[in-house]
Amino acid sequence: MAVSAYILIQTEVGKAAEVAAEVRGIDGIASSEDVTGPYDVIARAEANTVDELGKMVVSRVQMIGGITRTLTCPVVHL
Repeated sequence: MAVSAYILIQTEVGKAAEVAAEVRGIDGIASSEDVTGPYDVIARAEANTVDELGKMVVSRVQMIGGITRTLTCPVVHL
């Protein structure tokens, strides 16, 4: 079973739409939307393993200009 997670992203002022579009282009990102509230963008990511998910967030998502903070929330099936 693949690992899924929501990535909550804070951006610099005025960068949410640009960041959401760039995140959307990353392999493994199922969706990316700009939202209101304490976070500016919420993305849903999928990977084969937790390690692959972590590498995607650190090496691809967090490298996008305009992102100030991320919080990765893995999906659990209880």
